[in-house]
Amino acid sequence: MKIKRLHACTGHRASLYALVPGQDDRHFITAGGDGWVVEWNLDNPENGQLIANTETQLFSLCALTEKSRLVAGNMHGGLHWLVRDRPDKTRNVQHHKRGVYDILELGDYLFTVGGDGVLTRWDIATGRTVESIQLSSQALRAIAYADQVGELVVGSSDHNIYWLDAQTLALKHVVRGAHENSVFSLACSPNGQHLLSGGRDALLKVWMVDTKEIAPQSPEQAAHLFTLNHIAFSPDGHLFATASRDKTFKIWDAQTYELLKVVDTLRLGGHINSVNRLLWHGGGLISVSDDRRAMIWSHEP
Repeated sequence: MKIKRLHACTGHRASLYALVPGQDDRHFITAGGDGWVVEWNLDNPENGQLIANTETQLFSLCALTEKSRLVAGNMHGGLHWLVRDRPDKTRNVQHHKRGVYDILELGDYLFTVGGDGVLTRWDIATGRTVESIQLSSQALRAIAYADQVGELVVGSSDHNIYWLDAQTLALKHVVRGAHENSVFSLACSPNGQHLLSGGRDALLKVWMVDTKEIAPQSPEQAAHLFTLNHIAFSPDGHLFATASRDKTFKIWDAQTYELLKVVDTLRLGGHINSVNRLLWHGGGLISVSDDRRAMIWSHEP
């Protein structure tokens, strides 16, 4: 596989933790420790457009299907309901007792997971809470949706993975000790059959969605040297990428789980600090890092 860095987007003043699609397939949005929410144009990436300044560290971001709205989660457990081009319409809601680490849109609802171990369902139309459940005494770090079984999947710092009915939030199953440390990232395969998980133990694991058991294809060795921060599938489902605190991201074959490419600083001009988030978008791949930069990559077999 060939991969090439096309551009490094600079301007943020702190680490970048959040990365989502923008208003179309030629735009993407970043957020991080400086509290800024910035939109970038893939065709003119020199300068980003500031959408909002929340004045607090942002850990998570969700671009709602209704393109004019975004939701950002901050380090103190608050949510910022943002309206594009209308900063006066911003609603700030303090909810979780600690940081909001991940946000998922599903139908008419938004789900947030926080450092207080709480999972909350929000009504998107009103921006108000519907219900909350205490899943763990430790932080909830990641959330995904397993369409094949209609279940939410939540990864926690207590090393467990929780499976809940997406409609009722009834707890269906708990994979205890799924990782040797905090579960930092979850991603369901586009075919709906597998769940990938990554954690502070640097391990990448593959689970069968129907049985909740480790899949035969699951790698037996650590995928990275340090914490695996994020997992993202390509739109066609043929590839996935993993981001790590070891300053690299890696691209894998989604059928065989063979490692195809390591993107690092020395050989490919990659990030010089932890890589925190990835996004397949606009025909390429985007990465963000503690080095305050978003990088745009092209790839080909």
